[in-house]
Amino acid sequence: MADTKYIFVTGGVVSSLGKGIVAASLGKLLQARGYKVTIQKFDPYINIDPGTLNPYEHGECYVTEDGREADLDLGHYERFLNIPTSKANNITTGRIYQNVIDKERKGDFLGKTVQVVPHITDEIKRNIMILGKTRKYDFVITEIGGTVGDIESLPYIESVRQLRWELGKNCLCVHLTYVPYIAAAKEVKTKPTQHSVKLLQEQGVQPNILVLRTESELSKNICRKVALFCNVDEDAVIQSYDVHSIYEVPVVLAKQGMDKIVLQKMGMSLDSQLDLTCWKKFLENMKTAEKTVTIGLIGKYVELPDAYKSINESLLQAATYHKRKLDLRFIHSEKLNEKNVAELLNDLDGIIVAPGFGQRGIEGKFVALKYARENNKPTFGICLGMQCMVIEFARNVLELSDANSTEMEPNTPYKVIDLMEEQKHLIFMGGSMRLGVYDCKVEKASKAYEAYKSELIRERHRHRYEFNNEYKKQFENKGMKCTGINPDTGLVEVVEIPELRWYLGTQFHPEYNSTVVKPNPLFMSFIEAVVNN
Repeated sequence: MADTKYIFVTGGVVSSLGKGIVAASLGKLLQARGYKVTIQKFDPYINIDPGTLNPYEHGECYVTEDGREADLDLGHYERFLNIPTSKANNITTGRIYQNVIDKERKGDFLGKTVQVVPHITDEIKRNIMILGKTRKYDFVITEIGGTVGDIESLPYIESVRQLRWELGKNCLCVHLTYVPYIAAAKEVKTKPTQHSVKLLQEQGVQPNILVLRTESELSKNICRKVALFCNVDEDAVIQSYDVHSIYEVPVVLAKQGMDKIVLQKMGMSLDSQLDLTCWKKFLENMKTAEKTVTIGLIGKYVELPDAYKSINESLLQAATYHKRKLDLRFIHSEKLNEKNVAELLNDLDGIIVAPGFGQRGIEGKFVALKYARENNKPTFGICLGMQCMVIEFARNVLELSDANSTEMEPNTPYKVIDLMEEQKHLIFMGGSMRLGVYDCKVEKASKAYEAYKSELIRERHRHRYEFNNEYKKQFENKGMKCTGINPDTGLVEVVEIPELRWYLGTQFHPEYNSTVVKPNPLFMSFIEAVVNN
C-alpha cells in the first residue's frame, strides 16, 4: 500500500465500554487480511505515564519492550496482534505538553505565543503520524482515551478533525457508544447514542462507523434508527454485544463485516481473504474444554482484577491450550495468615504470587509461599512474588529469621533482596526503574530451560530491587537454585527449587510477553505442571 491509513476510535456516553477491545479486534481483522497494523492509545491525563499511578486508579501498568510504562490497553493490543508495542504506542497529555514546553524553552517557536491550537494539536498530530511515517504500517489505529465531551479530550478530538480534512479517504473515525436497556420500560434506548454523536459532530467530527455497545443483540429497526439520526450508513452500524470472552469480539465484528466496511470506505480492494483459522481454533478449545484448573492469585489488589490483567490473560491462554477451563481465585494477601492458609490454599491446583510494591500484604505472601513449598504445590512467583520466595526461603530454610528486602525493612541484618546499585542515587521516581526487555541466560538443567527450549531468552522488567548475590551460595547449597542470570550484570532473573514439582520465580514479567497465538512458555509450563499434578 502506498499510503498509511489512519483509523480513530472514540467513545461516548460512559467510559469502560471497551474501546481498547474494539480497536484491538478491528486491528486483528485487518491483520488477518494480510495488512500490517499497529494500534496506539492517547490518554488524556496529565501524568507523563501511568508508572507512578496506584493500580486502583488505572489498573495494571503495562511495560513495552523499549521500557515505556503504558496503559493496560497496550496489553490487549499485543495479545490480539502478537506484535510488540513501543513508546510511540502510548502518549499522554502530560507527555504532549512536556514536549511542547521543551520546544518552547529551546526557542523552536521563534518567539510566537504557544497555544493549544496549533501547537498542542500539531504535537498530537505528529505523534499520530510518526508510526505510519517511520515504520510503514498499512493501518495505524488510534484509540482516544476518555469520553467525548470530556474537557481533557478536546485537543485530541480537534486533532482528529484536522486530520480528517488533511488525509481525506486515508482517514476514518469509529465511534463506540452505549445503548442501555431500561428494565422498567422493557426496551433499549438510543438517545444516549444520539447525544454522544451530536456532541462529536459539534466538535467537527462525523463518525464513519458506529459501534453500539449493548448487553444483547439489537433489532434491525434499532440499528436503522441509530443510522438515521446519526448520519451514518445503515450497514456501518455495528453491534458489540456481551460475549463470554473478549477474544470472541473479533469474530462478532467479522460476522457483521466491519473489516469490509472499513476497506470499502477507504476505497480499498476486497480481494484479500480473512483468515481467522488459528484464532477460531483457540476459541474452540476454550468452548469445548471440560476439565478445570483452579489457580489462586495472591496479591493486595485482588478487589480490582485489572491490576493483574496480563497475568489473568496469560493464565487463561495457557489453560486454553491445555484444553482446560480456568477457575482463577483472587486471594487477598492481607487476609492470609497461619490460621487460615490451609483452608484457603489446600483446594488450589496451583498458586501465583503477584508482583507489586510496598509493605502492605507482604507477610501474607510469605505465609502462602511457606505453605506451598512445604506442601509441594506448583507455585509461580513474579517480580515481588519471586523476591518473596527468596525471603521466605531465607527465613525458614536458611534460618535467617530477620531476612527481608530493604524495600520493606531498610535496616534488616540480612539483605537478601536489596536496592539495585544504579537505583541508589535516583531522585525522580517516574520512569526510573529497570524497565523494558533484557537478556537472561538460562541453565540447561532447569524448569526454565524446559519451558523456553533456549539458553538465551529476553523478557521485560519493572523493578528497583534485586536478589543479593552475596547470599547466592547459601541459597544454592540449601536447594534454591539461581537458574537464570543476566549475562551483562549478573542479576539473578530466575530461581527454582528443583526438588519440588514446579516452584519457580522470575524477576522479570513474563505476562507482558504472552499472546493468544503465542502464549508465554513459562505460563505454559506452569499450567502443564498443574495439569500433571
